[in-house]
Amino acid sequence: MTQDVLLSVQGLTKQFPTRNGVVRAVDGVSFDVKRGTIVGLVGESGSGKTTAGRCTLRLIEPNEGRIVFDGVDLRELSEREMRAYRSRLQIIFQDPYSSLNPRLRVDQIIGEALEIHRPVRGAAKRDRIAELLERVGLNPDAARRYPHEFSGGQRQRIGIARALAVEPDFIVADEPVSALDVSVQAQVLNLIQDLQESFGLTMLFIAHDLSVVEYLCDEVVVMYLGRVMERGPSREIYAMPRHPYTQALLSAAPLPDPKASRQRVVLKGDIPSPMNPPSGCVFRTRCRYAVAACAEVVPPLEHIGSDHHVACIRQSDPEVISQGLTL
Repeated sequence: MTQDVLLSVQGLTKQFPTRNGVVRAVDGVSFDVKRGTIVGLVGESGSGKTTAGRCTLRLIEPNEGRIVFDGVDLRELSEREMRAYRSRLQIIFQDPYSSLNPRLRVDQIIGEALEIHRPVRGAAKRDRIAELLERVGLNPDAARRYPHEFSGGQRQRIGIARALAVEPDFIVADEPVSALDVSVQAQVLNLIQDLQESFGLTMLFIAHDLSVVEYLCDEVVVMYLGRVMERGPSREIYAMPRHPYTQALLSAAPLPDPKASRQRVVLKGDIPSPMNPPSGCVFRTRCRYAVAACAEVVPPLEHIGSDHHVACIRQSDPEVISQGLTL
């Protein structure tokens, strides 16, 4: 598998002005996605992960930063130039109920992308739609039906087929199973993994469930209140999380072995408002290891070995490290 970087996000920042101030949704986020891999972008609701994902596709225009896709900075492209890249960059939305146009049949939903981005018409288009539906586990007869005639899991399969229709190089999967029943989630995750391996897709998989990310992703980026707290290879982060926030998230993730257990780390309070984030380390108000310096210093994302990076002034503290080892 080729391991060159397909997407490099550098210093990504997005702020939303409001009547009462500015919401700092994404604040200096950086990460790479290697070709043919899946990177998990995880964090609680309000961490900015969905905004970051949509900024990478320029569905939302960032305020600052670079989005280098296959050697080209997407932020330097005009709207017309960006259209040429749309077929290479696709998204699977979180809500399978609101992301499909209820007035269109399935063949129209999937065929729309083919008509816009590919010169496919007539029988060739019908064959392509039938092929896509079969590939995502649906009967080709589904092409003549409307979204309301399907279950949530089936609708998400239609959304996946739509994203695959134009043979993209990169897909953002924005919490694609969070709106589904638990019994259906595993089926859709297995489908995504199978498609990624079959087509060599490169993906940014957004989730709040770290057990899902462990199952799918090669690397993990942990976000909190718009900033990256930790990032690195999945096996390293799951074996030894070094940021207190990552430790807390992992402690809440279910274990596959019903006899196994881990020490639960309960975060105190709620995530602060992105309009008024804490000074210094944004996680300090909920961190059990916080010291006075945490309110003064914005911790940089430091390299601690391999491709593992942590933003914590106490990341080398034996007390913090030992907690990672006991999870």
